Amino acid sequence: MKTIMNRTIVFLTAVLAAVITFAAASQAQFGRIIEVEGASVGGQTISGTVVPFREVTLTAQIGGRVTLVAGDEGDYFDRDEVLVAISDDRLTAQRRQALAELRAAEAAMRNAQVQYGREVAAPRSRDIGQMPGMGIPSMFDQLITRPAGSIAGLGDPGLERQVDLYSQGVGIDQAAAAWQQARAALEEIDSAIRDTRSMAPFSGLVMRKHVEEGDTVQPGQPLVDFGHVEFLRVESDVPARFVGRLEVGDMVRVTLDIGPTEVDARVAQIFPIADPQRHTVTVKFDLPRGVPGGPGMYADVHIPGMEVSDAVVRIPLSAIVPGGALPRVAVVEGDGTVRMRMVRLGAVQNDTITVLSGLQVGERILDQPAADIRSGDRVDGMNAPRATPRFR
Repeated sequence: MKTIMNRTIVFLTAVLAAVITFAAASQAQFGRIIEVEGASVGGQTISGTVVPFREVTLTAQIGGRVTLVAGDEGDYFDRDEVLVAISDDRLTAQRRQALAELRAAEAAMRNAQVQYGREVAAPRSRDIGQMPGMGIPSMFDQLITRPAGSIAGLGDPGLERQVDLYSQGVGIDQAAAAWQQARAALEEIDSAIRDTRSMAPFSGLVMRKHVEEGDTVQPGQPLVDFGHVEFLRVESDVPARFVGRLEVGDMVRVTLDIGPTEVDARVAQIFPIADPQRHTVTVKFDLPRGVPGGPGMYADVHIPGMEVSDAVVRIPLSAIVPGGALPRVAVVEGDGTVRMRMVRLGAVQNDTITVLSGLQVGERILDQPAADIRSGDRVDGMNAPRATPRFR
């Protein structure tokens, strides 16, 4: 009896597994049922230009002769590498002169400090006794003149010493000021020497050279255009009436003028002010990494519409039946019968495609149908999983 029950349990388990497998295979064959909805219309195509993620124009900070132009257009340079160098012979000579003046100022400042220290340690009077050969007048001044002057209130030795200390202190201040002036002049020349080297502000490519070796340049003259092109953007002047359809972070379709190639681009920046003459707003779109082409290439930006029309519908790309010479979709009738229908397709956007004719809003179709599905196949519309439309 126990053996019969075990065999029965094994048989029922096998039947249940077969039913589950059949249901999964049936679901995989027919896919999910989705409802067709209207697509947005009124979209516009705006022209744009591919630009680097970052771009700078390096200009000459001083005048002189160009001694180095590193590389050519398209050459890659790391950050802080020298791109253009201008002759610094005159500045180098001025630096040597400024350095000599700095050393002289340092010597004068040390001498002033020594004189002040000697005055503090060994005060000396400013009288004729300090002169050679004047010993007797000095002795007379020390023994008679100064004591008599002090009694009469005509002289104060402490005041004289204070004046001498102040004079030596002023000498130190003047020497320190001269040293600071010489040091500032040296730093100014060093800054000018640094300006003779135009370095890469970031890693990127030389996009255009404006000078060659041997050219004479003036301050403000362009040297090279340098750009970060690992990531690219499309810059477009969008009419002000269409800007309200865009928000930072939105994805739009962009057609690049090479191939042509269609990619999805992200709205990266919307300028806050419109051009008063053309009434357009500059908008920048981030392109995917590794797109073909480069800066300066033409691009079409497809601005989505705001109104939903029943005349144009959009379905997932996965709803197109694989294979076949013409595009087809599997329409599910009310009784669960599948009908194959030819459709005329339009533009692709993200993972959806516009259907220009062949479908109407409200009809049900299969998403991800099998390639061997045929008209007349039946699908249980009540039990088949429904998919929430991923588009609007």
